[in-house]
Amino acid sequence: MSTDDADHPLTRAELRARRAAEEAAGAVAPAAPENPESGGPAAPEAPTAPEAPEAGRGAEAPAAPGVPAVPPADEPVTRSAAPAEVFDRAPGPRRTPNGGSDPSAVPADASGAAADLSPAPAAEPIVSSEAEPVAEAAAGGASPDPRLEAPEWQPHPAPAPAARRRRFPLILGAVIGVLVVVVAGFGVITLLQGPRVSSVKIDAQSAIDASGTRMIITASQPLAKVDPKQVSVSPQAPFTVDTSGRNLGIRFTVPLDDDTNYTVTVKDATGTDKQRQSTLQASFQTPKSTIFLLQRNAKGDDTIFLTDLGGKNAVPVVQHEKIDDFRATADHLVVATEKDGISELLVMDRKGKNQRALKLPGPGFLSNLQVSERGNLVGYTFTDKGISATSGRASILVTQSLTGDGEPQIVKIGEKMPSISQWAFVPDSSSVLFIDFSGALFVQDRADAKTAPTALGAAQTVEGISRGTYTAIVSRGNDLVELNLADGSEKPLAASTPDFGVPGTIAPFPGGTLRQVATRDANGLPTGQIVTRVGDDGKATKLFSVTGSDAIMQACPSPSGQYSAIVVAPKLVNNPYDQSLLPLPTTMQTHIVDTKTGKELVVLAGFDPSWCAQAPHR
Repeated sequence: MSTDDADHPLTRAELRARRAAEEAAGAVAPAAPENPESGGPAAPEAPTAPEAPEAGRGAEAPAAPGVPAVPPADEPVTRSAAPAEVFDRAPGPRRTPNGGSDPSAVPADASGAAADLSPAPAAEPIVSSEAEPVAEAAAGGASPDPRLEAPEWQPHPAPAPAARRRRFPLILGAVIGVLVVVVAGFGVITLLQGPRVSSVKIDAQSAIDASGTRMIITASQPLAKVDPKQVSVSPQAPFTVDTSGRNLGIRFTVPLDDDTNYTVTVKDATGTDKQRQSTLQASFQTPKSTIFLLQRNAKGDDTIFLTDLGGKNAVPVVQHEKIDDFRATADHLVVATEKDGISELLVMDRKGKNQRALKLPGPGFLSNLQVSERGNLVGYTFTDKGISATSGRASILVTQSLTGDGEPQIVKIGEKMPSISQWAFVPDSSSVLFIDFSGALFVQDRADAKTAPTALGAAQTVEGISRGTYTAIVSRGNDLVELNLADGSEKPLAASTPDFGVPGTIAPFPGGTLRQVATRDANGLPTGQIVTRVGDDGKATKLFSVTGSDAIMQACPSPSGQYSAIVVAPKLVNNPYDQSLLPLPTTMQTHIVDTKTGKELVVLAGFDPSWCAQAPHR
């Protein structure tokens, strides 16, 4: 750097700018006479300042030659064409091209004339002092070429990362504060509003297949005990209620209708503090029904199909040379087949996969196949092969686990194995209700085979057992009674209005019964058959009928009673029976009817619908 001024060292860029200004001024000033005696005033000699050595050089540059003083002009010559706005207006340290600050002001020109001392533009790095000559200003006050002007000086921008680092904690703190306020607000709202529904769980498929399905409503806070009177279900369905912590359990005591939206409403629900009341409401949709059917084929394998109620999406599930009977649960198919003239019992999943054989009491024949969904049991009557009047077992009742664990368990009364004329599993339990060949009626829980059967008097038939009520319809002589299996009480079965006649079979469903009745002419001769729907109030409606040689073989309601499956053997006179261990007419059809309206939905080829508790008896 130069040391021309005692208190203000000039940078190399400032010296170059000053030199350029002085050379421009000399170019426009009138030439002074060499001889002072010629009459012209002699120009005073301007003091010269030694030039600062350039960076990287060891020797000093020679001092600049004397330059005539800049004469006054109307428009002073400046070193830069940049607008005034780009320069600092406030006093303060000035940035040097090397990044430092110049704390002092630039002194006036030695000639006494006003010099333009506005900040010099930032000089670009100089590789050599001779690399770029200094451009001369245009003579006569003309504007210099913009391409030759020095670049404008710009202040070095202040670093931003430090500011961003300072802002991040503030932003983070603000976000956390907002979250705290929101959470606290929701907490206050929860406390002020009372319980709300957090989640709902239910197996909708199981709800239409069997009774006892539970719906779990989880609330936002522990609940006070809910009274059943606070709960309503739409459409109506019987239920029970239990409360545990945040969970409210709704147990449907009967199967529900298919393809239906159910809404459960709980009024005046409160938390355990019993301070704030609210209404809890939850809904769910049940799926469409499906049904299994058996088709026998005299020229090929018998097949069990799974189909919807439209009949267009039937899928073969099980195929076997001879299928006598089958039953279905939510997880299993149990199939009675024949091999070498004797019975076999197979269990598999509902897709017909993972087949395994269940052990039978010995070589023989089984019939009256049934299953207990709740007890996970299969039951049947069994007769030994080669039975005689003096040896062998005939029609004994056997139960065993669907898993195949353990041995088949034979029902005994005392030490005897009675022959059973009719039997049925009690829905929603592992108990069996049966009548022996002597006409005695018994009930026994098969979950513990050591428990002795309980005698319930005499009976001729077991017509059916209502789901969810433990009430059986049995015939005692000429009377039909409703027998409560829990306490042994009974009452006469209400007659239908109008009275269509004495029913041959009765199949209970939630809210009523299906009754099969033979129609007769004035002379008492049969003319046909009808199926009637009789409500719990006794009101009867004709649902389905056949005439002529057609015969109704079986009538079964769907689990909820929404539909009815009516099995018909058309033209029975010309419809020969097959050769299976359970012989039935060769051609069988199943009519699906809406139980409420009597509208026929579809006719399906096959019989033994899975809605029935057991196969046809004829």
